[in-house]
Amino acid sequence: MDGKRFSASPRPCRGRRVLAKRRPRVDGFVNSVKKLQRREICSKRDRAFSMSNAQERFRNMRLMEEYDTHDPKGHCTMVLPFLMKRTKVIEIVAARDIVFALAHSGVCAAFSRVSNERICFLNVNHDEVIRSLFYNKNNDSLITVSVYASDNFSSLKCRSTRIEYIRRGQPDAGFPLFESESLKWPGFVEFDDVNGKVLTYSAQDSIYKVFDLKNYTMLYSISDKDVQEIKISPGIMLLIFNRASSHVPLKILSIEDGTVLKSFNHLLHRNKKVDFIEQFNEKLLVKQENENLQILDVRNAELTEVSRTEFMTPSAFIFLYENQLFLTFRNRSVAVWNFRGELVTSFDDHLLWHPDCNTNNIYITSDQDLIISYCKADAEDQWPEGGNAGSINISNILTGKCLAKINVNNGSPKTGESSSCGVSGEGSPRKRIRVDRMRSTVADALEDITALFYDEERNEIYTGNKQGLVHVWSN
Repeated sequence: MDGKRFSASPRPCRGRRVLAKRRPRVDGFVNSVKKLQRREICSKRDRAFSMSNAQERFRNMRLMEEYDTHDPKGHCTMVLPFLMKRTKVIEIVAARDIVFALAHSGVCAAFSRVSNERICFLNVNHDEVIRSLFYNKNNDSLITVSVYASDNFSSLKCRSTRIEYIRRGQPDAGFPLFESESLKWPGFVEFDDVNGKVLTYSAQDSIYKVFDLKNYTMLYSISDKDVQEIKISPGIMLLIFNRASSHVPLKILSIEDGTVLKSFNHLLHRNKKVDFIEQFNEKLLVKQENENLQILDVRNAELTEVSRTEFMTPSAFIFLYENQLFLTFRNRSVAVWNFRGELVTSFDDHLLWHPDCNTNNIYITSDQDLIISYCKADAEDQWPEGGNAGSINISNILTGKCLAKINVNNGSPKTGESSSCGVSGEGSPRKRIRVDRMRSTVADALEDITALFYDEERNEIYTGNKQGLVHVWSN
């Protein structure tokens, strides 16, 4: 899967949902869940070979290139001062040998992995603040979701631009999407690559609309002011209505045509806050404050409960579809569960760097067998001179074993290595790499990572940091 729901929620579940905001810059952008969601996993018979192959793929990852999202001269004639400030990278997307890096300021730059040069900025208008990115593989285009100063940053605008136009340095050759929709706050737009659909919500008239992701044709609409939330799974949508005192009304719809497949009420404990309601194929997960986790099979009403002491409310979920498993993130730790409520895997040596489980710094491969994360480095991985460098850890999801990691001790290009950068001295990570475009050391590049993306076709990891720099790790 390569879909994402842009969400202002700190708990992205099956995509990302972008909410229209009244302010141009808001912390906590939930990023690139396209990297985290509903990619179908196949059960591999030769798991040992798969693990060995993964170790080999990541064994010699080195720091090879550095790109800068900041333009000291000011991009075009930007009218918004904060667009010209150096800010952290909040999202990275790669497609067709192009790396897109979005900075917190709202500036988005495109870099070529062929020429290793910045191609262009994607901010077509002078007052445009890009909020997030989505690569639409159906038509090989990049969708940007933006807000504008002229609109007081209150309404989302979407634009689709073919990758080929961007490669030519023509970001203005795209066309607007969903112009008929009023996406003012708290309206949103959600891209779901699994089902090939787009969901929009117009708060002005309380109407949800579903579009085809291939050609952006509207398929159907849902008009009901009592709908509180919509969750999307392969083939279906879960409509969550405003709760009553003792239950919450729910409906399951076909994602293709909006047909109601099932309507039912789920009983709740009175006066207890609902922590989350999640839909996973035929399984419904419900958790209330200080209560057990409930796993309901909506086909036969079979209910499984998991003790609240065993399953505590996580800050994020990732569902692994054909394997019938899901990941939970809590207090920098990752765990794998099945739908019998059993803990399947705990990860070794995989303590996440960010306590809030910022999904900018996590990537799950398309087979969903590996998780790549920005983690706390072990004591032996720290450079003696100090610093605050973390490590990039690659772990097997089904076993929890750490297969490889990039840290200050192994992230430097080897002396004499065939690449665009050499190393002063015998590969010491604190030595400066002698390349005009490279001003960061390996230890520098592993500090304050704010975004991470793995290009599976090129076998390269891209990371962005607080300085607005993007680093390429490759073998």
